[in-house]
Amino acid sequence: MFLKKSIAIVILTFFGISNSFSQEKFTISGTIKDAKSNETLIGVNVFIAQIRASVTTNEYGFYSLTIPKGDYTLQISYVGFQTFEENISLNENKKMNISLSESSQQLSEIVVTETKKATNTRAAEMSVNKLSIATIKKMPVVLGEVDVLKSLLLLPGVTNAGEGASGFNVRGGGADQNLILLDEAIIFNSSHLFGFFSVFNPDAIKDLKLYKGGIPARFGGRASSVLEIYQKDGNSNKFSMNGGIGLISSRILAEGPIVKEKGSFLVGGRASYAHLFLKLSEKQKNNTAYFYDLNTKLSYKVSDNNNLYLSGYFGRDVFGIGKQFVNTYGNSTLNLRWNHLFNEKLFSNLSLIYSDYYYGLNIDSVGFNWDSGIKNYNIKYDFKNYVSDKLKINFGVNAIYYDFNPGTLTPSKPGSGINFDQLDRKYAFEPSLYFDVDHKILENLTIAYGLRSSMFYRLGKSTINIYENDQPVTYNSDLKIYQKATPIGTKLYGKGDAIKTFENLEPRFSASYSFTDDKSVKISYNRMTQYLQLLSNTSSPTPLDVWTPSDNFINPQIADQVAAGYFVNFSDDKYSIEVESFYKKIKNRIDYIDGANLIANKAIEQVILNGEMRSYGLELLLRKNKGDLSGWISYTLSKSEQRTPGRNANEIGINNGNWYNSAYDKLHNLAVTSSYQLNDKWSFGANFILQTGQPTTYPNGQYTYLGLNIPSYGLRNENRLPVFHHLDISATLSSRKNKNRKWQSEWVFGIYNIYNRKNAASINFQQNIDTGNNEAVKTSIFGIVPSATYNFKF
Repeated sequence: MFLKKSIAIVILTFFGISNSFSQEKFTISGTIKDAKSNETLIGVNVFIAQIRASVTTNEYGFYSLTIPKGDYTLQISYVGFQTFEENISLNENKKMNISLSESSQQLSEIVVTETKKATNTRAAEMSVNKLSIATIKKMPVVLGEVDVLKSLLLLPGVTNAGEGASGFNVRGGGADQNLILLDEAIIFNSSHLFGFFSVFNPDAIKDLKLYKGGIPARFGGRASSVLEIYQKDGNSNKFSMNGGIGLISSRILAEGPIVKEKGSFLVGGRASYAHLFLKLSEKQKNNTAYFYDLNTKLSYKVSDNNNLYLSGYFGRDVFGIGKQFVNTYGNSTLNLRWNHLFNEKLFSNLSLIYSDYYYGLNIDSVGFNWDSGIKNYNIKYDFKNYVSDKLKINFGVNAIYYDFNPGTLTPSKPGSGINFDQLDRKYAFEPSLYFDVDHKILENLTIAYGLRSSMFYRLGKSTINIYENDQPVTYNSDLKIYQKATPIGTKLYGKGDAIKTFENLEPRFSASYSFTDDKSVKISYNRMTQYLQLLSNTSSPTPLDVWTPSDNFINPQIADQVAAGYFVNFSDDKYSIEVESFYKKIKNRIDYIDGANLIANKAIEQVILNGEMRSYGLELLLRKNKGDLSGWISYTLSKSEQRTPGRNANEIGINNGNWYNSAYDKLHNLAVTSSYQLNDKWSFGANFILQTGQPTTYPNGQYTYLGLNIPSYGLRNENRLPVFHHLDISATLSSRKNKNRKWQSEWVFGIYNIYNRKNAASINFQQNIDTGNNEAVKTSIFGIVPSATYNFKF
């Protein structure tokens, strides 16, 4: 019944609005590509000046604009490319596929260039940040490796848990609350080497966009943000290669035509070799720490109305201490996509997606292997109807089947003393459907509204514990602590049986009111439901953390967020300012009882309590978009808190049921990034980051037990690590452009943390062997780190 109602809403909205536009109009549509590589371009601005009608190309370079018949000037613009203009007489539907040539003023030899930097003040879209690979490659980075995720930390509202920490936090949310998509496939672990590098090869990336709020209805499944990344299609005009050689890793990428101008391939790989330096140390020569990954893509144009894509990613990390301890983990994805154009207005994309996150551990001294992970099989069908220049409708369906392996324990050698053990596998099914409407109501008022209908079925085969009063956690009122409850029985669910079912409606709305072409105010609201939970009681996710589905003990997280902002461009778009405020509240955020053990726990519900989160703040982004010197300053003033009150009047909850700082709370977050083009050979970059220290818990006293001084800890996260800050610089030396020379190269020199700030990754308290007193010991990941990388292209 719930599903039928949702389908009816989509159908009525689609046909009802579409039929309301019956005056004589015609459509101009097509695909926009880079003339040099035949690569489709995302976010190109298509503009009809006479009637101020515009549209941007979608993720596959397609555009469609329906306007009254007449004579017009078609203008197509994209930063880094020559502006295309043509006079057209529109008295019938017209198809125009257009190739843009790189601007002669473009200094660097980069195929994918920056999309429009100035803020789109008229669009209803807000709380969205776009970064081009060209911009990211100009930023100084640690250890010389260009990093997509580290670049996000320079944006307002985005932080992480510090140096070497995996994942990122958006507007006070957890790293597990971010939906990360690579060519539409879900990435569960976005980091290599425990957070030092991201899994995204910058040479293979075409476009990325971070949604912090105002999230379109086509996205679901996470509570905080969506990071959408697309890989390049591959050069269908000619074969080319590019890559780089760094101090600890290297990369190479090849692309070229399968059938010229119709089909292309792309294959790229990276590998680190830092572990080879460990061999130089007698103490470390048997240890390993390295990663490798592979990006692939095949693209083929079947006809003018049909395109096929097959893309994949495979990555692995290996960390070992001799042969006694070996840890292997990583992601694998595969996506087969079919683009179909039904007519000049209706575009569709059908995707079949496979995603797998694997975690493996071998401890030879004990004699066992540990394997865990999560697989999902996803089918999605998306449509976009360009009804008119004032109305566009997105709608579609999505279905994901999950296979969770919490852990498989197997003996690795005879006589190990370890018996085979399999934690109950968990299964779930998450279907959904949605519609999104982008509607220009008035010349200066644009709204976007939509609805997502999501369902979630926790499925068997599984054995579920039964507890007295249905409470897997009990409260000891004498000791004032929470404890594990003892099951009073079990219930076996057969394969495919529904253990628990959830249904949720997720409305989305945003609006933009423009005072002028360069000045507007915007508001947005969105509800997001997250059915998967990451079991982790650390501030930064680790590969050992386990994902688990919502069930009869763990409720889905439900997030409501409102935001309002002011946006202005001035000095002919040379500068832009974005100011946003937000408030986000999340129900059913997992919290853990004191002393909770999450690893290999067969009854995880016995250490979990459902709480709530809230975050609110103010974000400022000032950008200089043009000139030899460009960059931005971002500042965020925000608060992120968590609370787990008692379930009844007799319980005190966690931290006495009061709000306390979440692990992701950063009151102040300042980032400055800049790049300067001195001439056609030299360019320079600099980043400065300053953040409030990470919340932590320090001892507030000590007691003596058997001659040992034992620290006594206070309330959760009431203390902080010292302020975090560092300054990074880089210089790029490029070979002079020569059209007759195929080989192009550059040297990138960088210094991370130039003034050698020893930022605290953690502060641990221990007993001094000599004095017997407790002492604080600071652990730092990086001091000053110089780097050099040689990049090439031919």
